[in-house]
Amino acid sequence: MNKNINRRGLLAAGAALALPCPALAQTAWPAGRPIEVIVGFAPGGGTDVMVRVLATFLAAELPGANFVVQNRAGAGGETAYVALQAARPDGYTIGAINTPGYLSVPVSRPVRYDRTKIRPIARLVDDPTAFVVRQTSPYRSLRDLVEAARRAPGTISVGSSGVGTDDHLGLTLLQAASGTEFIHAPYAGAGLVKNAVLAGHIDVGGLNLGEIGVLGQENPPLRALAAMGEQRWDLMPTVPTFREEGFDVLMTSERGFAAPRGIPDDVAARLQDAIARVVVKPEWQEKARQLELPMAYLPGAEWEAQMPAQEARYRRIWETTPWN
Repeated sequence: MNKNINRRGLLAAGAALALPCPALAQTAWPAGRPIEVIVGFAPGGGTDVMVRVLATFLAAELPGANFVVQNRAGAGGETAYVALQAARPDGYTIGAINTPGYLSVPVSRPVRYDRTKIRPIARLVDDPTAFVVRQTSPYRSLRDLVEAARRAPGTISVGSSGVGTDDHLGLTLLQAASGTEFIHAPYAGAGLVKNAVLAGHIDVGGLNLGEIGVLGQENPPLRALAAMGEQRWDLMPTVPTFREEGFDVLMTSERGFAAPRGIPDDVAARLQDAIARVVVKPEWQEKARQLELPMAYLPGAEWEAQMPAQEARYRRIWETTPWN
């Protein structure tokens, strides 16, 4: 009997040794395995470009890391957030999250993702929303655009990255502040909005300042009428704010990283620390300037702590000027 007990004990001990130890698995991360990064918008937009470039910098900070970007566009980011929360929380699937959509879409309709199952890792960018037109557009200023919309309600089209995104909410606020009516044209990402403006498919594009791509060009094909930040961006000092143009509209897009909520704390910390190291590097700062990224780093916990107040603001907007 004792022999049987000892034999069972040895077998159990051997089985335990054969199983991966959680502490060792965490320490080994990223262990040369691919890390999937889910982006909820089509290629070519501000989020997609930021993630792809940052991935190369992060790979240098995390030996063995191999980041693979997966675009899962649709439903204002919801498709990506659903995939993110359903992924194994082992550090090998992370994703980009964008506000206001991440917070505002659930205000207007039921969604399939639950923010309690998603853990913000770090915010990188806080990018003012802007209205952008072709250089040949007859609208030379935001006031020109509003006056034209008042003369012909429901005839001027404005593209956005989807219902409930910052571009769409900015349009909603402008309509309420100016007594105008525009045609809302939602797309699956900022890259598609930009192309639609350039092709003349829409009159105005709702883009963030960092998505326009006009810095350093002598004759850029697009120009920003105005931006929805609290103040002018120092990289685009000639672009006025909506407030300067007479319309009290504030809206920005935050972009950062998140993971499934159950990600090990040490893996989340290593990822956050790697991002924090990257954003202070002169090489990254120069690349961010080239990409026109308004950097605004925040650790994940601080970013998440701000979200309830933001959500409350979007709920107030919905209650007074519901979007659809």
